[in-house]
Amino acid sequence: MRVSSPVWLLLISLLGASVHAAESLPYYNSQEFSPHWLDADSPELKSFHRIPAFSFTDQDGNSVTEKTFEDKIYVAGFFFSTCPGICPKIRSKLNKVQTTYLDDPDVKILQHSIRPTTDTKEILKDYAEEHGIESSTWYLVTGDKERIYSLAKSAYFASEDLGNIQNTNDFLHTETLLLIDKNRHIRGIYNGLNSASIDYLLTDIATLKSTM
Repeated sequence: MRVSSPVWLLLISLLGASVHAAESLPYYNSQEFSPHWLDADSPELKSFHRIPAFSFTDQDGNSVTEKTFEDKIYVAGFFFSTCPGICPKIRSKLNKVQTTYLDDPDVKILQHSIRPTTDTKEILKDYAEEHGIESSTWYLVTGDKERIYSLAKSAYFASEDLGNIQNTNDFLHTETLLLIDKNRHIRGIYNGLNSASIDYLLTDIATLKSTM
């Protein structure tokens, strides 16, 4: 299984350093993840990249759409239930986010299955129960494969450079986590395998909360 290149890991570190050198968080609008420092009332934000409308099904069989996260902050990522490699490691890091914000209705986690044909809602429910995932905070979603992959590439800017190819028919598997603000703008990129990066994520969530 191929892991992210040292170049990408260095980029994550540099982005983290630049973010935490400032009092606010940047905005991102392309797969290069170049930071844009904009004021919250900047006219440019009206046409700036946002996560588009979507509709999936979570582990409880409930519909999950962009409206589920209206006026909320969420951490987005990708996984599949039978992944033996990086998924358990990322899950352990996301557990820290869940524990920190379990009682906070303004902070959520959204993981999209990259194998939705086998990750049914029943499978995801069992997975959630086995690993202590609270459905009030942490959404595991399944749905149409093409829509998930399209969203990953066009909205979250996932590409082969960011993850591991499972096989020729499968979507990339990335350890990247993204922080999305209440207006569905991307505000941070993190390595889900790195404890220090997750600490930055928690700090950045607090920063966003302070502006809500």
